[in-house]
Amino acid sequence: MEKAKKRNHIFLFLILSVLFVLFLAPIFIVLMNSFKGQLFISNAPFAFPDAITFSGMDNYVNGVQKINFFNAFGYSLFITVFSVAAIILFTSMTAWYITRVKNPLTSGLYYLFVFSMVVPFQMVMYTMVKVANVLHLDNPVGLVVIYLGFGAGLAVFIFSGFIKSVPVDIEESSIIDGCNPLQTFFLIVFPILRPTAITVAILDTMWIWNDFLLPYLTIGTKYRTIPVAIQYLQGGYGSRDMGALMAMLVLAIIPIVVFYLTCQKHIIKGVLSGAVKG
Repeated sequence: MEKAKKRNHIFLFLILSVLFVLFLAPIFIVLMNSFKGQLFISNAPFAFPDAITFSGMDNYVNGVQKINFFNAFGYSLFITVFSVAAIILFTSMTAWYITRVKNPLTSGLYYLFVFSMVVPFQMVMYTMVKVANVLHLDNPVGLVVIYLGFGAGLAVFIFSGFIKSVPVDIEESSIIDGCNPLQTFFLIVFPILRPTAITVAILDTMWIWNDFLLPYLTIGTKYRTIPVAIQYLQGGYGSRDMGALMAMLVLAIIPIVVFYLTCQKHIIKGVLSGAVKG
């Protein structure tokens, strides 16, 4: 029995090790090629940089200058931070209301939020672009509102699942002590929602930071986020600066990887917390 259990552990370890290598290999290849000259990237993409192919920090300097990286970084940071903050604030309040107030309206709202998760973005993107232009949402501030709409479905679903597991007695006690609904939410309910809020923040940050299509369609080239700016390293007739492209991909990956590694322990905790009671 012990030998079989040990063999299973070794087998599982080998499988996870292979998956680990497969998942990290693309990132390592991009990082490795970001220090090689442009011609050598195409000729030997899997070779380590050597005395001949090593280009130092030239790719990073060229990439930053070509796409105005820090300007794009500022737009990406602004849109991501405020979009995630808006999603967490408004969807947590919405989820609390439709979970605690039981009537046909709140039930209908809940199922509308759930239904929004299964509607493909491609079905609504042209209509969305037109509405954004008419309502003057084709700017970084307007894009925050659009991300709030697209991110609300999953966030409300996750928050609602967690709120169902929170005893109503806690909220009733705060009302007896004199709290109004807003005070009850921000002083009692929202601190309890912290693990789930962190989970939603991580998922939405990775989505918004790496999103290309929505910023490209909505705000175009005037306010370039990092994914949109990197795309412009590809010139006409298939020409592209591969060295600068690899370097900018590395710079784009670093912030989100650091953020994920810092907060990833909260994902499982938040998801499991929201999976209690139906």
